[in-house]
Amino acid sequence: MRRPRLPGWTATLTWKAAVFITVMCCMLAALLGTLVHVLVTRQTVASARAAALSRLDDVTDAYKAGRPLPRFSGIDPPGMPRTLRTLATDGERGTKVARFQHRTIMWAAGPADGKALAARVDYSLSESTIANLDRSILASSALAIGVTLLVGAFAVTRITRRLHLTAQVARRISAGDLDARVNDPRTKDPSRLQDEVSAVSGALDTMVSTLQGKLLREQRFTADVAHELRTPLTGLSAAAELLPEGRPAEMVRERVRTMRALTEDLLEISRLDTRTEKVELTVHALAPMVEGAVRASGMGATGMTGSTGTARTPGTPEEEATPETAEVRVVVVRDGYVETDRRRLERVLGNLLANARKHGRPPIVLTVEGTEVTVSDHGDGYPAYLLEHGPQRFRTESGGRGHGLGLTIALGQSAAIGAVLTFGNDPAGGAVARLALPPAPAPEAPTADHPR
Repeated sequence: MRRPRLPGWTATLTWKAAVFITVMCCMLAALLGTLVHVLVTRQTVASARAAALSRLDDVTDAYKAGRPLPRFSGIDPPGMPRTLRTLATDGERGTKVARFQHRTIMWAAGPADGKALAARVDYSLSESTIANLDRSILASSALAIGVTLLVGAFAVTRITRRLHLTAQVARRISAGDLDARVNDPRTKDPSRLQDEVSAVSGALDTMVSTLQGKLLREQRFTADVAHELRTPLTGLSAAAELLPEGRPAEMVRERVRTMRALTEDLLEISRLDTRTEKVELTVHALAPMVEGAVRASGMGATGMTGSTGTARTPGTPEEEATPETAEVRVVVVRDGYVETDRRRLERVLGNLLANARKHGRPPIVLTVEGTEVTVSDHGDGYPAYLLEHGPQRFRTESGGRGHGLGLTIALGQSAAIGAVLTFGNDPAGGAVARLALPPAPAPEAPTADHPR
C-alpha cells in the first residue's frame, strides 16, 4: 500500500517553521498553564480547607459548651460524604469537597461522642475562580501562540524570500544568463553582520563573476584565434590552387577546406556565445524548407506525404532517387507554418544531416509533422554523455568517435531562432534529433482584388 503523498507546500521552510513554532508554543503554554493551574488550585483548596477547619473548631467549641450549633453545621448532617463520615467516627478530622444541593461544598468533620460533627463552607466561589483562571490561561496561551506564530512567520518569510531570490538567480545562471546577480545588500556593506543566507548569496555572486570572466576570456581567445587563422588560410587556399593537379594537390586542398570550415565554425560559436547574432524572423511553410536543406546538403533524397503516400522528390528530375537507394528520405506527415530565420534553420538541419551521415547509417529520414522536424538515422545512436549533458565541443570517446562542433552550432542556432532541439535514441536503433519550431498562423491567401 502506497503512503499518501503530502501536498508540495508542506515541504517549504515556511510551513516547517510554522509547525515547529506552533508545537513549541503549545508545549510551552501547556507546561506553564499546568504549573499555574496546579499552584493556584493548591492555594485555593488550602485556603478553603483552612476556612472549613476553622469553622469546625467553632462548632466543636459550641458542642462542648452545650450551646446551639452554628448554621451550616450539625451531628451527622445529611449530604455529608460517606468517606468523611467514616473518618470522623474513627476519631480523625478531615475535609472533602462534594456536591450538595446543586452547589460545591467544602466539608470539614471531626469526632463527637462516637458520631460525626460536621461543618460546611461554600466552595463555589473558589471553584469559579479556578475555572476562570483556566479559561484565562487558555485564552492567553492562544493569543501568545498566535502572536508568536505571526512574528515567527514574518521572520521566516523574510529569510525564505531571500532564499527564493537566490534560487531564481541560480536558475537564470543555469539558463545562460551570466549577468544575473543576487546583490544582497549585506554583502555590499562590510559593517553589517552577515547571516548564512547572505554568505550563500555572496558565494554565488563571486562564483558567477569568476565563471563569467573565464568564459569571456575563452570566448575572446576563440574569436581571436579564428580571426588570426583566416588570413593565412586564405593565402594557403590560394597557394593550393596553384599546385599542379594530382593526388597530393587534392589532399592539400581538402585539408585547407577542412581548416577553413573549422575556422568558420569557431567564429560562429564565438558569435553565438556572445549573443551578437541578429535573427530575421519570417513566416514559412516548414516542408519546403526541409526539402531545400536536403538539396543543399548534396545527398540523394526522396520524399513522401504520410497522408497520401505519393512521392515527392526534392531536386530536379535527373537527381531523383528511389526510396531503396536514397540516402535521405523526407516524410511529410503534416505540413505547418513556422516563424523562423530561414538561413539559420537550414544551418541547423544541415548540421544534423551531416552528423547523421558521418556517425549514423542510411537511410536518414526527415519527418515533418506540423511544426516539428525529426532527423533519424539507423546507426548506433547518440552516446550516453551527449544524451545526458548535451553536445560538448571536440568531445572524443575511446575509439576516436566524437561530434566536433556541428551539434553545438545546431543547438546554439536553434536557441537563437526560439526552437527547441532535443536528442534521443530510437529503441529499435539509431539516433533521433527533434526540432520543435515556434508555430505561426498561415498567411492569408491572395484575393483577386488584392493580389500579392
